[in-house]
Amino acid sequence: MDADAVEIRVLGCLIEKQRTTPDVYPLSLNALRAACNQTTNRDPVVLYDEPTIRSALERLSRKEWTRLASGRGSRAAKYRHLLNESLRLGDDAMAVLCVLMLRGPQTPGELKQRADRMHRFGTLDDVEQTLGALVERGLAARLGRRPGQKEERYAQLLGGEVAEPVPIDSSPAPDRLAALEERVARLEEELEEVRARLGG
Repeated sequence: MDADAVEIRVLGCLIEKQRTTPDVYPLSLNALRAACNQTTNRDPVVLYDEPTIRSALERLSRKEWTRLASGRGSRAAKYRHLLNESLRLGDDAMAVLCVLMLRGPQTPGELKQRADRMHRFGTLDDVEQTLGALVERGLAARLGRRPGQKEERYAQLLGGEVAEPVPIDSSPAPDRLAALEERVARLEEELEEVRARLGG
C-alpha cells in the first residue's frame, strides 16, 4: 500500500462521514475539504485546498479506493470510498483503520473510545482482536509504548511503514559526565581554599 498523507486523510474522512453522518454521504468536494481540514479529531491538523483534494481523489480512484458517486443532473460531484469492498473489511476493522488514518498512532484504549461512533466495541479485548487481524493482514503495525503510557500504540500501514521517532537519550554522555564531575570537585576545592583564607 502506498497512499500518501493527503490520500489517507481523504479516505479517512470519507469513511468517517459515511459512518457518522450517512445522511450527507457521499460527500461533495466542499464537504470533503471541510472534513479534511477540521481541527477536532485530527492529527495532524491540515489545511488542504480543493485542487489538492481533487488530485488525491484521482489517485485513490486509480487504486480503486474511491469513486465519483453523483448521478446525472446532480448539482455537485460527490465522492464515496470503496475501501471496505477493496480490502474486504468488517465494520470493526473499518472503524479502527479510520481512527488510525485520521488521528495517527493510538493505544487500544484510545481506539475503543474514539471509534465508538462508528463501531461499538464491547471490550478492550475486542479492539485488540481487531488490531491483531489488521496487523496479520499488513494493514496496521504495533509500535512501542510512549513514555508514561502503559499500552502499546498501533498505526495504519496504508501509506507504508511507519517511522517511529527515535527516543532521545537525556542522560549525559559518559565523557561529559566525568568532565562535569571533575569540574565540580575542583570548584569545591577552590571554595574550601577561599573559606580557609577568609578565616573560616
